[in-house]
Amino acid sequence: MSNSTADTRVGGGGLRPLQILQRAISSGYLVFALTILYVLAVWPFVPEILSRTNLVAILLQVIPLFIAAMGLMLVLMVAQIDLSATSIMALSCVVGASIITAQGGYMAGSPMATIVAIVVILAIGIAFGLLNGFCTAYMEMPSFLVTLTTMMFFSGAAIWYTALHTASGSSIGSLPGSFVQLGYGGIFGIPYAGIAAVLIGLGTHFLLTGTVFGRWIVAVGFNPRAALVSGIPVRRVIVWTFVISGICSAIAGIIYTARLEAGMPILGQRILLDIIGATVIGGVSLFGGTGRVLGVFFGVLFLSVVDNGLQLMGLSLSSVFAIKGSVILFAALLDVLRHKMVARS
Repeated sequence: MSNSTADTRVGGGGLRPLQILQRAISSGYLVFALTILYVLAVWPFVPEILSRTNLVAILLQVIPLFIAAMGLMLVLMVAQIDLSATSIMALSCVVGASIITAQGGYMAGSPMATIVAIVVILAIGIAFGLLNGFCTAYMEMPSFLVTLTTMMFFSGAAIWYTALHTASGSSIGSLPGSFVQLGYGGIFGIPYAGIAAVLIGLGTHFLLTGTVFGRWIVAVGFNPRAALVSGIPVRRVIVWTFVISGICSAIAGIIYTARLEAGMPILGQRILLDIIGATVIGGVSLFGGTGRVLGVFFGVLFLSVVDNGLQLMGLSLSSVFAIKGSVILFAALLDVLRHKMVARS
């Protein structure tokens, strides 16, 4: 046997573990496998995690989170960030609730009230997404700073608006049944919210894989300068991703509001970390250019199952946040490692 042949075999044997690691990290089903392993590990301690009631609860938790994560995924894919998603939920939905509430709503009792409220909520999501996108793309402000500022402004505006329309200032309730049905109602046993989530997921998948705009998103995320030289309208692409994120946040807010049967100014305050974490865990790169709808769904499912399992084990809220934060940090580190592997190859 020649020395060169021996060196090749030794080198091949040395690279094999690295190749296995690379394939595991880049696998689109790694997070789903981890979800199954987590359930199997927790099940002996809390058997109710696999009960029908609990599985339905997890599904109800996944749906609005997945919808919001779809919008954030597109923003991350163009190497930006949107921290204002939950604030858009809060402000748009207290405004919508003020239209339909039986306690002095602007259209209380009108058969068109629910439709008008939904249109207004979506319009606010579009307007705020447009504001975030314009400041980021055309004013060339860092998206982190823009959306952090708008998050604070929208949150404060939601509290002020609620106090203006209610005596307690905590929430706007007494919503009509036609609106509440959007949270828990369904057709043929399929929740309306679930149908919306599937349609949004399929639509986003088609957008990324079957349209020119989807290819533009990927190109802008990988290299905005090269994309601009190639004739891609980089600024418009960035603006539209923020607009879509605003729409998805508004739809998720509608579902949460319908389930709570009230418009709350603090709606979604605790789930911003979940939305960002689910997208990162689902394989959406913080460096832009990479993202899959199925991966984000797995990320949302994993984070929801982890949250559910920790609560079933009776851990305190602070412990749940600490563990979830550690999981998200680990996912971010994996993204950095994945990015370096791709750069080397």
